[in-house]
Amino acid sequence: MGTEAPPRTRNDGGDTHITNKTKEQKAIDDWLPITSSRNAKWWYSAFHNVTAMVGAGVLSLPSAMANLGWGPGVTVLVLSWIITLYTLWQMVEMHEMVPGKRFDRYHELGQHAFGEKLGLYIVVPQQLIVQVGTNIVYMVTGGQSLKKFHDIVCPSCKSIKLTYFIMIFASVQFVLSHLPSFNSMSGVSLAAAVMSLTYSTIAWTTSVAKGVQPDVDYGFRASTTTGKVFNFLNALGDVAFAYAGHSVVLEIQATIPSTPEKPSKRAMWRGVLVAYIVVALCYFPVALIGYWTFGNSVKDNILISLEKPGWLIALANMFVVIHVIGGYQIYSMPVFDMIETVLVKKMHCKPSFLLRFIARNVYVALTMFIGITFPFFGGLLGFFGGFAFAPTTYFIPCVIWLLMYKPKRFGLSWCTNWICIILGVLLTVLSPIGGLRNIILQAKNYHFYS
Repeated sequence: MGTEAPPRTRNDGGDTHITNKTKEQKAIDDWLPITSSRNAKWWYSAFHNVTAMVGAGVLSLPSAMANLGWGPGVTVLVLSWIITLYTLWQMVEMHEMVPGKRFDRYHELGQHAFGEKLGLYIVVPQQLIVQVGTNIVYMVTGGQSLKKFHDIVCPSCKSIKLTYFIMIFASVQFVLSHLPSFNSMSGVSLAAAVMSLTYSTIAWTTSVAKGVQPDVDYGFRASTTTGKVFNFLNALGDVAFAYAGHSVVLEIQATIPSTPEKPSKRAMWRGVLVAYIVVALCYFPVALIGYWTFGNSVKDNILISLEKPGWLIALANMFVVIHVIGGYQIYSMPVFDMIETVLVKKMHCKPSFLLRFIARNVYVALTMFIGITFPFFGGLLGFFGGFAFAPTTYFIPCVIWLLMYKPKRFGLSWCTNWICIILGVLLTVLSPIGGLRNIILQAKNYHFYS
């Protein structure tokens, strides 16, 4: 894949070498969550990437298939798997493309490619929308899965508002958010990765056991042409959301040790390949078998369509809760790093436990409040999936690759990157339209804090 010329170097002030850092700067870097620990093994990257990638999105894939249809649905799923694996490989390769420097954060790579200020303006808003958006959706998913578990286990109990279940889910995040770095949460991430494979397997095996429903219909859900088009666009966003792990990949790679003899990209790539095999084992059976079983009547979340056996579906919902607990942490860690960097480096606050305690609790409380206020699961996936997930996953890595490596025009690499960029831009422009329409439709019958 990599036959291009070596990357050009820039002298725009972004290549500050570790040797020039003061002791104070070194101390701050050792305190910040992304750069505090560099002793991760390759398998850490495997389960961190699985936790980041296989999340709430997998449960919406049968619903996306119902809006796309068999042909386009399978095409979009397979193309997305191939394109995102390619762009993820690019990011792993670019982590240390400048000798003696590591791009530990997505925005640092952006700054190197686009310049100090422009790089920040291009990457940071996109990355924050992905990470904060995912955290909000995970708040909703965690609450919904807890509610589903409660309703299945105790059908005769008094109904409890979704709001309270989201608060219960958030209470766990208030505690776990004080883990200092990626490596310190490796146990949580491993549990989350195992859970994702487990509940995905439960979803498709239960669908197989249930068999094709008597009144199954594989036609489009909407009866009007407008409805079909908007649903199609929203489904594209659902798929984009399912492949959202790129916004944290450089931060995960930053935790792996690196030497000239054994660069971090070798260990990271090994972990990524394992993660993508797990992604395929989760995504394709759930999407295809879920749609095969229920047709266009499948719910936004496949586990809501599956009601029997009750104990197994209740268990699967609890596995989802455990997974999104870890997933929330994976996506929030880079946000914590950004917040703490601004507080310590820009506002010159003293690095301390109190600073971290207040900043992280405020962030968790904010995502909980937004999740409680706007719990539109399907619409949120489609809207966020296209608006920000597509750029960070599908085409920003390709743009940076073209800028840095300057592959031969009309060569294989040049053409591949431009195809990814064109598809990614189309996804970014079109899918939020469908997601926004779904949110508006759901909001008509929604009462705040119900």
